Amino acid sequence: MSKPKVLFYVQHLLGIGHLKRATTLARAMTDAGLQVTVVSGGEYVPVIDDSGMEFVQLPAIRAEDRTFKTLVNMKGAQLSDALKEKRRNKLLNLFNEICPEILMIELFPFGRRQLEFEVLPLLDTANGADMRPIIVSSVRDILVEKNNSSREADMVKKAKAYFDHILVHGDPNLIAFEETFPLASELRHMLHYTGYVVERESFVRSQKKIGLGEVIVSSGSGAVGELLLRSALRIRKFTYLSEVKWRLLAGHYMPEEVFESIRASADKGVMVERARPDFISLLQNCRLSISQGGYNTVMEVLATGANGIAVPYAGGRETEQTLRVKLMEKRGLIRQIPEGQLSDKILIEAVNRTQNQTRNKKFKINMDGAIASANLVATWAKELKQSYA
Repeated sequence: MSKPKVLFYVQHLLGIGHLKRATTLARAMTDAGLQVTVVSGGEYVPVIDDSGMEFVQLPAIRAEDRTFKTLVNMKGAQLSDALKEKRRNKLLNLFNEICPEILMIELFPFGRRQLEFEVLPLLDTANGADMRPIIVSSVRDILVEKNNSSREADMVKKAKAYFDHILVHGDPNLIAFEETFPLASELRHMLHYTGYVVERESFVRSQKKIGLGEVIVSSGSGAVGELLLRSALRIRKFTYLSEVKWRLLAGHYMPEEVFESIRASADKGVMVERARPDFISLLQNCRLSISQGGYNTVMEVLATGANGIAVPYAGGRETEQTLRVKLMEKRGLIRQIPEGQLSDKILIEAVNRTQNQTRNKKFKINMDGAIASANLVATWAKELKQSYA
């Protein structure tokens, strides 16, 4: 019997976190005996590990800015009807070609409303297929606060109309889905908490001592990421870690001129690089991590036991990073500097407070989300495949 097939749609608009989490899930599903095709609608990211899966790229689009209100093509022009049609046709043709047992949609219907021009036709096609797949929503632990009850009601309506299951990649012992989605109780029968998605396989592969004893400063591509990296350059000599190597990692989308300016400002003992695929190896070996507060980075810091300081991104309407980091800080797992309070003085104080801190190994947060998700999806896919046999 051939392997059950999964088609996994994901769209990253500003950072690469959504795509990284999706490909981590895809590798776990491949290991669970599934044939996985990831279809991505954002810009191709070379540091993403897409091994073991089929990776299909739609004509790329992104958010114009951090408000996420307007989508543009990679040249900055607003989306044309022709581009929408090209993406939609490629997506539908791919579905009809693969005939998957599982259709996974990342974040929708809890986000990506601007992409309904292609997501809803995909869902309609799947629902009307002779061999209808099981349709699954893959969503992180915390949603951006909507403060709009009618929009939340519409999310529930679409979830019930189109989806069979909702995978929530979090741990309810830390934060339940209803804390940021008040209508979650209406979907209780569909919800499956998987635990947090972390690249566990990278821990096994990592044997190198790269980054040993270093301070790793990692940022996204935006203005706040630039502020964090520049502040790190200035404060190093005022910390107890002034004699160790500092490695600064800039986001993939940071403009080249900004990146080169930061690199040119680096003193001896400071290395400035683009984001690396072996980031987990660096965290495993580092003395201290200083980062922003995205899902993937924070969970990798905790999973490796690294001491961490996080500056959660709070631009536009974003609230999820701040809430997650606050919850971690309350448990003594990470130190937080609110984005609006970031200054050289506060960063120096935060670094120096870690002087007598040992590596953090004591926490009870479920981080087996990739394996748990893969096992659930494999079970559903195999049951469906047998029913159609």
